[in-house]
Amino acid sequence: MIRLCGGDTKELKKRLLERGQGDCAAQQKAVDEILAAVKTRGDSALFAYTKRFDGFDVNETTLYVTEEEIQAAYETVDPALIEVVRESARNIEEYHARQKREGFALEKPGIRLSQIIRPLRRVGVYVPGGKASYPSSVLMNIIPAKVAGVEEILMASPADKNGKLPPLTLVAAREAGADKILKIGGAQAVAALAFGTESVPRVDKITGPGNIYVALAKKAVFGQVGIDMVAGPSEVLVIADDTSIPRFIAADFLSQAEHDEMAACILVTPSAAMADAVEAEIWRQAELLSKKETVFQSLENYGTIIVTKDMEEAADVANRIAPEHLELCMDDFEALLPRIQNAGSIFLGQYAPEPLGDYFAGTNHVLPTNGTARFSSPLSVDDFLKKSSTLYYDRDAFYQVYKKVEAFANAEGLTAHARSAAIRFEEET
Repeated sequence: MIRLCGGDTKELKKRLLERGQGDCAAQQKAVDEILAAVKTRGDSALFAYTKRFDGFDVNETTLYVTEEEIQAAYETVDPALIEVVRESARNIEEYHARQKREGFALEKPGIRLSQIIRPLRRVGVYVPGGKASYPSSVLMNIIPAKVAGVEEILMASPADKNGKLPPLTLVAAREAGADKILKIGGAQAVAALAFGTESVPRVDKITGPGNIYVALAKKAVFGQVGIDMVAGPSEVLVIADDTSIPRFIAADFLSQAEHDEMAACILVTPSAAMADAVEAEIWRQAELLSKKETVFQSLENYGTIIVTKDMEEAADVANRIAPEHLELCMDDFEALLPRIQNAGSIFLGQYAPEPLGDYFAGTNHVLPTNGTARFSSPLSVDDFLKKSSTLYYDRDAFYQVYKKVEAFANAEGLTAHARSAAIRFEEET
């Protein structure tokens, strides 16, 4: 844990924004080889890499999760937890349904311009596996796609060596509306979704988080397919004042730190007393956690407390960092909110901790990281839509403007463009 003064965020930004940008040459080389192999050899490469990395001897008959496996998952998961998943799904759907929008038309005499909005036809959702399962990510990626009207949603997640996926992940996939579930992961899964194989249809877009190999693979296939974002390590920034409750802030810090050693936790406050109280609570509570080693490493690497001269400077620090999660953990958050310009998701008040957004409230937890909240947004229904423009001019309307089009084209030296406009009225000039 380090301390900085409010105006000195240069060191923090360097530590925060560059923490996921180390030398990835070895990983990139491996990813490139995997992508090329799956693109060229299809199923045979996909199955070989799955056997090599996940220990699952997959083939075309065991690639997809069966209905029997899904029903078995429902019998395994506690019914009370299934109801929690369903309520969370309803909240997510309710929030994202309000993001839907229609196209528009602009009409003048002889002219009609419009924008048509259509859903993507097929998308792939990647869900991490391995050390942990993330059924919440299943909901957050699939439900906005369903709300958008995507015709087919494929979910890919690595199975264990016995070809099994976590039961709660399967329950979440069914509740969210996945059409097919593939037992594959890693860069090979991204390759299969991006290029298609004999058994895996090519998708239009890939969303969802993953490890460094998945992130590099998504970045590499962008252009062949769309992607949501290249996500980096997670972060939370908490702004506090004298009304804040130290033990709440400490708990929120630690909930982020337990993700992994690269997670960044930042407290910004004009109160030195609050800074001291929160730091003491962090170390006290950290001793009680099951993932204590991960938490301590995260705090040592990227835990930061910044004491500012006032709340205005605190907001300025937050805007410069542009965090993934921003908590205004204070009573008078409304006074500070208008000053916040850059954040993925903003949590307001003392009783809206970051995990509320991760799991239940309904806002999306797929958020821009590494300072990209300066120019990008949370995953939304818009990510699963595409727009087309239309334009119509009748003869009289185009006659009124064709010389202007011709002049503009000639100014750019594009004489064929100019002639395309002029040729329609040659007999009249």
